[in-house]
Amino acid sequence: MKTQAYINGQWLDKKSTFSVTNPYDGSDIAQVADCDAEDARQAIKAAHDAFQIWRNFSAGKRSRILKNWCQLQLKNQKELAQLLTTEQGKPLTEAIGEIRYGASFVEWYAEEARRIYGDVIPGHGRDKRITVIKQPIGVVGAITPWNFPSAMITRKVAPALAAGCTVVVKPSDLTPLSALALAELAEEAGFPPGVFNVVTCKNPVAVGEVLTTDPRVKKISFTGSTQVGKLLLKQSADQVKKVSMELGGNAPFIVFEDANVEDAVKGCMASKFRNAGQTCICTNRIFVQESIADEFIKKLSEKIQALKSGNGLETGTEVGPLINEAAIQKTASLLADAVSKGAKITIGGKRQSGLFFQPTLICDVSQKMDIFKTEIFGPVAAVYTFKTEEEVLQMANDTEYGLAAYFYGRDYARIWRVAEGLDYGMVGINTGMISTAVAPFGGVKESGFGREGSKYGIEDYLNIKYMCWEIQ
Repeated sequence: MKTQAYINGQWLDKKSTFSVTNPYDGSDIAQVADCDAEDARQAIKAAHDAFQIWRNFSAGKRSRILKNWCQLQLKNQKELAQLLTTEQGKPLTEAIGEIRYGASFVEWYAEEARRIYGDVIPGHGRDKRITVIKQPIGVVGAITPWNFPSAMITRKVAPALAAGCTVVVKPSDLTPLSALALAELAEEAGFPPGVFNVVTCKNPVAVGEVLTTDPRVKKISFTGSTQVGKLLLKQSADQVKKVSMELGGNAPFIVFEDANVEDAVKGCMASKFRNAGQTCICTNRIFVQESIADEFIKKLSEKIQALKSGNGLETGTEVGPLINEAAIQKTASLLADAVSKGAKITIGGKRQSGLFFQPTLICDVSQKMDIFKTEIFGPVAAVYTFKTEEEVLQMANDTEYGLAAYFYGRDYARIWRVAEGLDYGMVGINTGMISTAVAPFGGVKESGFGREGSKYGIEDYLNIKYMCWEIQ
């Protein structure tokens, strides 16, 4: 466990520290270095200087170092997962899955480092030749959330490093230990000093402002709330920085009457209750066609009642605590509003000890309730019913968000219509699990822009240069 910031290949002590606590029992885990704006500028300078070296490494050399980093993450996956569970709360099985998922991005982009191709374009005159090359954009500022404190770093950092960029990571103050553990492994993997830096802090405002306003930072990648994302966009605008945003979600989960109900319930459980509902692509609104609503609700109820809440480090735990008191209060407030407007709590609905909230099912939910418009980020399944395809598409798209959507059905004509009609960047068809390193992750509307993962994910870290040659 590292508790110092990591800048220019050195572990930095700070007199000022902040506490990281275990959401399961509120116990202190560690005191972590509390960096300030000057530390952020120091990290940017280190990354800027290192960029001149790292960008000139061959693609093969960058690839080999990234592969070393991937192998170290997999070799230490148990220890990394235990650390992640301790500071974030999710069940250990999910934490191990996150470490493997995060490492898969490093593996993918270690290979993509060799595939940053250019073009030769037919010239516009007999004496003209046109070539296009792609070059690394420069220093990248990566601001990452607490709900996936390991994978959200590797998903941003791996393509940046593969492209030849250097990075400054600002992790969440709730989960900085996973970021620092990745830094330790990056050092062991062989990254030169300054290529990978981690600036930890309690108050993100000062550090975030430096990252968005320092002209040496050429790219900002952010995952978090839409509110904060808009602020970072405004701060980055004066220098016209390249920016990618993965922001809030309000995912619909639609079940048509011809769906396999058992499969739909299984997919809904996986999408809704993973990480206690604290994921940006988590099912937020469950729409079930009226003719199968009773059957679906009955089977979903049985699955929810069987969920085991508890310490994420204990075998069998399926739902851990929420991240903090604010998350508890938000979940309780959304439920209270829904009930006051006619919703019925079928299962759960109460706070338990500490930061635990009962896995909950509510029915008779309508569009007039706050829970329809708001990202829940808690273990609450809200079920709506619908009659027609047109009606459910209108309800599903009635949100400013457009990150992920899911639906179950077997009519192939309808599958095409609905998949194309949903206003979302990602659509799961007969599956509740869509995240993978080989596919482009990202949203539309106020869920952001830019893509992470797949061959598209590296493009955000590259500049295109066109060269026109005149042949005498």
